[in-house]
Amino acid sequence: MFIDHIRIYAEAGDGGNGVVHFRREKFRPKGGPDGGDGGDGGSVILRVDPAVDNLKAYSYDPKLVAKRGEHGAGNRKHGKSSRDKIGKVPPGTVVYRSNASTVSEAVELERGEEGIDLEPIVDLTEYGDEFVLCQGGKGGKGNWHYKTSTNQAPEEHTLGTEADFGVYYLELRRIADAGMVGFPNAGKSTLVNKLSHATPKIGNYPFTTLNPMVGVVEFPKYRRCTVADIPGLIEGAHENRGLGHEFLRHITRCKLLLFVIDMAGSEMRDPIEDLQTLRTEIKLYDEDLSKFEWVIVANKMDLEGAEENLANFRARFPKQTIIPISADTGEGVDALRAELDKRVGYRKDQS
Repeated sequence: MFIDHIRIYAEAGDGGNGVVHFRREKFRPKGGPDGGDGGDGGSVILRVDPAVDNLKAYSYDPKLVAKRGEHGAGNRKHGKSSRDKIGKVPPGTVVYRSNASTVSEAVELERGEEGIDLEPIVDLTEYGDEFVLCQGGKGGKGNWHYKTSTNQAPEEHTLGTEADFGVYYLELRRIADAGMVGFPNAGKSTLVNKLSHATPKIGNYPFTTLNPMVGVVEFPKYRRCTVADIPGLIEGAHENRGLGHEFLRHITRCKLLLFVIDMAGSEMRDPIEDLQTLRTEIKLYDEDLSKFEWVIVANKMDLEGAEENLANFRARFPKQTIIPISADTGEGVDALRAELDKRVGYRKDQS
């Protein structure tokens, strides 16, 4: 199961209380104040982990709760501070703060007319990145801190401070140098398989790919790039039709867009109309996406009618880079690989 967006509840631990205590021993009946300080509560921290590739773990338990600090004790004993609660997330996770204070309130807001208000607070992209989602409370001070020459038996102390808590929304946006965009059955998964060592599920029916796959493409001289296979879009995807927003979010980080077009029209669609529809969908989803560099990958050139359609295509888009290929036979894949190296390739030691 692939989960790329989820709502969670996070709560850090309150600080432990400082205490009022006086030392009373056999030979020191008036030993003075010795109430210890409270321990700090644990914080909730999100950490990017290389072993995590989606947010599935939070679907089983959508809570991150740290323990409170222990209270102080006599003899100036400091209460034990609690450990931080670490939530592991994949690289490319965007974190939003919700205006709801509980998960049930968030659900009600989503059902209401006004909806839920989400504020982006951090974008975690690199392995090892950390972000304190909820800060733990500080421990209170015991009464020994308040002893003075004029106040030998103070009863003042402080309570531990309250910790942060709230409802948050995690959204995964896959990180890749190039993203493949196309209709279902355009051949994207087969192409990613040919270009890299990724092994996406491939079949001759719509929505074979149900989650974004990222493959690593190797070039000569220790160069490489990453390519994301974005599941097939349909018209109206920007309005969340089909699987819409579930996929479009994953191309917002790409440096280059590859529009994979069925040039043979094997699905009874016109290749030119396909490209125009795809360009429109990404522009309506995010205006900035229409400004990205893009290349047309004319796939299925081994099928009947592809050459004639390609000639019409070149006449319609004379200034645009068009790379004819057949993902099934491998024809033209080396040319596409060279184009990727030129546009988004980088040395491994620069990653």
